[in-house]
Amino acid sequence: MQTVEANFTAFVERELCSPEDAASAIARITPTTEYDAAGEADFVIEAVPAVRETQIEVFGRLDRVCAPDVVLGSTAGQPISLMVGNLRHPERAIAAHFVYPAQLMPLVEVCGGEKTSREVIDWTCGFLKSVGQTPALMEKEVDGFIVNRLQFALIREAWSMWANGIASAEAIDASMRLTLGRRYSDTGPIESAEAGGLDIIHTFAEFLFPSLDNITESPEAVTELVKAGHFGLKTGKGIYDWSERDGQALLKKRADRLFQFIAEDAE
Repeated sequence: MQTVEANFTAFVERELCSPEDAASAIARITPTTEYDAAGEADFVIEAVPAVRETQIEVFGRLDRVCAPDVVLGSTAGQPISLMVGNLRHPERAIAAHFVYPAQLMPLVEVCGGEKTSREVIDWTCGFLKSVGQTPALMEKEVDGFIVNRLQFALIREAWSMWANGIASAEAIDASMRLTLGRRYSDTGPIESAEAGGLDIIHTFAEFLFPSLDNITESPEAVTELVKAGHFGLKTGKGIYDWSERDGQALLKKRADRLFQFIAEDAE
């Protein structure tokens, strides 16, 4: 609840929410550790750690507590079909993947499983729209969904170039931040390619695709950092030495930009 209140405070400080509306919203939140409380809900979303056995257990317990017409969602960003092993009503289970930080990202990936009913898919998209989110509906299940597949394709190439000495981490991040990062804030990758011309992009893809990294494991240099307990900002060292960088200022700058997008969306 302290985190929720801090998030509302950030909205109030930027005049994206009134103090009265923030207080009213917080008052409507009732924390509990009892599963039975979910029996009174119309929509339940699990956000437990992405451990398959835990997810299956949680859905099984919710299935027994909630009425058959209550929609059960998962924000794990993984195929919902992997989590419904203990459900008597798998047709009401659906993936609704909020993107971190969820309070600042206006898109939710929605993906039904093999047994999810069309009614549940349509209802979930309608509900998300009603609370100001943009549902990105997927037509079939795939590991990682849309956002993480795009993100990790980029991370794989960035890590590969760093690990193979092609460029420094600083040069790679600057190249992304000062070019694609700005371009993609208004156009997606497919839109961007079409704006540039499919003939031009297709020709360059034929030249470049064979040399892109297609490794199926993280580079050894990154694996060694993880084994050594160097996890990045939260431990003070990763590819970067965060004792020489202001990580909190970086996070604040990112949050400020995301808040700016929210203000622009509202307009």
